[in-house]
Amino acid sequence: MQLRSDSFNDGDFIPTQYALGKTSAEGKIDLSDNKSPHLAWSDLPDGTKSLAILCIDIHAPTKADDVNQEGRMVPSDLPRADFGHWVLVDVAPNANIAEGAFSDGVTAKGKDGPEGPQGTRQGINDYTGWFAADPDMAGDYYGYDGPCPPFNDSIVHHYRFTAYALDVDRVAVDGKFTAADVLAAVDGHVLDEASLVAKYKINQSAQEL
Repeated sequence: MQLRSDSFNDGDFIPTQYALGKTSAEGKIDLSDNKSPHLAWSDLPDGTKSLAILCIDIHAPTKADDVNQEGRMVPSDLPRADFGHWVLVDVAPNANIAEGAFSDGVTAKGKDGPEGPQGTRQGINDYTGWFAADPDMAGDYYGYDGPCPPFNDSIVHHYRFTAYALDVDRVAVDGKFTAADVLAAVDGHVLDEASLVAKYKINQSAQEL
């Protein structure tokens, strides 16, 4: 099984148009185009009935004390955790994902769901929790919302796009399901998987771990 994208190459920095945030003139954060990237797959195993796709930032800070605080830096040795950016299930094996088909712009309070384009369903991403205390942005963030690491993070973030070939037509999740819910539901149903990793930073002096 192979996964590819016309939007970025595996291991490269993802272009700004696929991010939710970009570096502002003051070195902070401006909203970006937030387009979902192109994805396509090939060499699926026999018996594949659907795909699930997850995009996970594997370098999200585990403590928010220093995040986006002027005069402070998020240290490189801070323990990191996963942050879900896209939770997509019930993707047809013979489909592909065109650029911008699942997101084109930042939607305050989140996009609708769980029903998604092309007969898919989308879970909530972790901006749901991130914006929960912001009255202008709080809501259920279904579907794709791209990278927006802290403007003061000392490290480059890595975003893993993974496609799972499944032996079921419909993943057994409903409602406001998360990446963790999908991984639990597909346990024992994954025939194969393939991943691409993209890098991104808003702090232009951020370094690789």
